[in-house]
Amino acid sequence: MRVVFFGTPQFAVPCLTALLDTGVDVVAVVTQPDRPRTRSHSTLLPPPVKVRALTGNIPVWQPERPRDEPFWGQVRGLGADLGVVVAYGHLLRPELLALPRLGFVNVHASLLPRWRGAAPIQWALLAGDAETGVAIMRVEAGLDTGAVWHERETAISQLDTAGTLTERLSHLGADALLEALPRIAAGVPPVPQGDAGITHAPKITRELARIRWHEPAASVSCRIRAMDPAPGAWTTLAGAEIKIRGAPAGAQHAAPPHEPGTIIGAGPAVIVTTGLGGTVGITDVQPAGKRRMPAAEWLRGANLADGARFE
Repeated sequence: MRVVFFGTPQFAVPCLTALLDTGVDVVAVVTQPDRPRTRSHSTLLPPPVKVRALTGNIPVWQPERPRDEPFWGQVRGLGADLGVVVAYGHLLRPELLALPRLGFVNVHASLLPRWRGAAPIQWALLAGDAETGVAIMRVEAGLDTGAVWHERETAISQLDTAGTLTERLSHLGADALLEALPRIAAGVPPVPQGDAGITHAPKITRELARIRWHEPAASVSCRIRAMDPAPGAWTTLAGAEIKIRGAPAGAQHAAPPHEPGTIIGAGPAVIVTTGLGGTVGITDVQPAGKRRMPAAEWLRGANLADGARFE
């Protein structure tokens, strides 16, 4: 089978590696252009998928936008049987989707139709879902509306962050893709998604990443875990922004009651009050312009007054 692979971040690398390791003929890789990823923006760094493709001597194409006839002509000339899309970063036009003999399939990081959209992992954590997974689906014009060949599930633990869950789902997605390929190659039709249980996972905004300390402890914990490592859940202390990271322990109880966001103690974690009389124990912080550090270490050097409160 001749495959053209579309993908960009580290999440897509296990899928590309799995295809190569099983002898699939990956005839080209399409990925995003190199981008500046340092603070000075002076150095362009290649996407992880490009790095992996080059180690396998796979041709790499990096169009700014895959939406014009010259690019479609390049893909047409590959004679690909199948297109595989894993976190590429652009919606693909119907003219492109029609080129491979078997169309395009997508490795999507949720159990469809729950969490259609750009940020399914973060939204599953934000919602406090008990499980998530990956779906191998047909790519069509709608946003993650295509029929599904195969799904694999995984439980979400109270220690999972977006980082740990992304890593686990990337490998689960590679396994699921290999399991689905024989059916796809044989022309077995996928199963249409149902109309029940549809939810959407739009891009994460800065405001969505702001911690609401008045929410219950479990919700505060979910937001912090959903935003770690990026973009980082944030709050302010005495007017200065600080990011809260890690997997906070939630749903404890504060006594006596304090305003939500108040720092009331420290041990292995820094204890902060939340809504409904709860607390969370935060493990890691990142003050603006500084490195990520253990919250207890930060607190020892912060010289805070009694009753200091995150806003």
